[in-house]
Amino acid sequence: MTKEDIFNIYVENIKEVLPEFETHEFALTDSLKDLGANSIDRAEILMMTLESLDDFNAPMVEFAEAQTIGDLVNKLYTKV
Repeated sequence: MTKEDIFNIYVENIKEVLPEFETHEFALTDSLKDLGANSIDRAEILMMTLESLDDFNAPMVEFAEAQTIGDLVNKLYTKV
């Protein structure tokens, strides 16, 4: 799985949880917090993404430091 694959899965999950972003062009530098997503939405999006990644087993707390989508994608990529 590539970083681009992980990014695309994450963006699909964002758009499912937050349909108001359906037409938003996401970039690795975007921050869901800065875009107005609350902590519950961000946690749900991360959980959905983790569930989408086969044989992935890491606690969510490992991703708490990620500030941008790119930070999160990089952390996920190192764990896959």
